[in-house]
Amino acid sequence: MKDPAHRCRDIERQAGYLQPEHCAPPPPRTLPDTMWFIRDGCGIACSIITWLLVFYAEFVVVFVMLLPSKSLAYSLVNGALFNGLAFLALASHFRAMCTDPGAVPKGNATKEFIESLQLKPGQVVYKCPKCCSIKPDRAHHCSVCKRCIRKMDHHCPWVNNCVGENNQKYFVLFTMYIALISLHALIMVAFHFMFCFEEDWTKCSTFSPPATVILLILLCFEGLLFLIFTSVMFGTQVHSICTDETGIEQLKKEERRWAKKTKWMNMKVVFGHPFSIAWLSPFAAPDHGKADPYQYVV
Repeated sequence: MKDPAHRCRDIERQAGYLQPEHCAPPPPRTLPDTMWFIRDGCGIACSIITWLLVFYAEFVVVFVMLLPSKSLAYSLVNGALFNGLAFLALASHFRAMCTDPGAVPKGNATKEFIESLQLKPGQVVYKCPKCCSIKPDRAHHCSVCKRCIRKMDHHCPWVNNCVGENNQKYFVLFTMYIALISLHALIMVAFHFMFCFEEDWTKCSTFSPPATVILLILLCFEGLLFLIFTSVMFGTQVHSICTDETGIEQLKKEERRWAKKTKWMNMKVVFGHPFSIAWLSPFAAPDHGKADPYQYVV
């Protein structure tokens, strides 16, 4: 029996329609240490803009607000905090952009591979007609990456990559750290405006008063916009992780065919086993422990 959710999937469910003879041999496997990078003009432009906006915030915070401050302790504490969070945000962005999100081998729907699965009567395999790959359950095809991605949540142009099984941790950290530096920048802008109103505007900044106001207003607008956007995205991602349902699965309302786990276990599947301070580090690859691999055959 086929339900509407199955009919809407981009797969062919019967082995007779797989047509392995139409698939070219898969390309040679890339080395494990080969960097993953999507050559998409829009994504590359958005990634560059993201870094430039962070550098702009860095410039305003350091040269407009902290260096002119009369309190050395205030400048050191806030400078270290903001620069630390900004560094973690950019590192998370880089890892999310250059980490394989969980791409299924392209072009593996060959006769030899299908025979190696040793299918039993009644077993079904999934084939993507777009990239000619036999793919595991919960994998979806990305038209930008031109690959099927395991546990794909969505394609994000701001990181020029899909958010999937292998890089969701870095994407969540990126949204969290961007939200934190945006909030921190807004708080410092508020304090700096109060300081400038109390003191002479010519003494509260090394720039002219009009330039100082323009720079602060632009930073305020940028911080407010990114605080709202990344906070919503962070909350959405955490909810998706806790419910173990990707954004695409929620959008398509796909039937749940995987084992239900606790919210804490779902968090450990993404961030690693067991809980540690490494959850907050973009340099620590998540250890998935004994997480069950996705199978090709159902």
